[in-house]
Amino acid sequence: MNLLAYVDLNPVRAGIVKRPEEYRWCSLGYHLQTDNKDRFLSTDFGLTGTIPKSQKERVRYYRQFVYEQGSMESAKGARLDADIIDSEKKKGFQIGKLDRFRNRTRYFTDSGIIGTKGFVLRCYELAMAAVGQEREKRPVAVAGLPGVYSLKRLSEKL
Repeated sequence: MNLLAYVDLNPVRAGIVKRPEEYRWCSLGYHLQTDNKDRFLSTDFGLTGTIPKSQKERVRYYRQFVYEQGSMESAKGARLDADIIDSEKKKGFQIGKLDRFRNRTRYFTDSGIIGTKGFVLRCYELAMAAVGQEREKRPVAVAGLPGVYSLKRLSEKL
């Protein structure tokens, strides 16, 4: 479990991101983004002793462990910001809808557009005019977020 946390904290120590799940290739980010779709990653996390039974609780437990490890001083670089850790402690390291949406959209929207239907459509039209193509896509409502649209399908369950 220490090794997994060490790897997930590398981008924080390198100063690339403030939270481990913000790094595109972090396992925590994948869990938050997809809810471990198709059980792509193991959720045993090397846990020993009393292991939480549900996948959701194991991910929460592992996330808490990573954040606690990330709060420690390290000679190898940056650590997690105390305000971020305090905020997560207050939430019990639970992953809320906003956390899941934030991570899910980051993975699927590199160079994508998210916003109101009109905003998404205007941005897309400007981009297509710049490259000389006709409009082919229409904004799609993002499930669970009224009034939020994207050109990419972000309809997985929040």
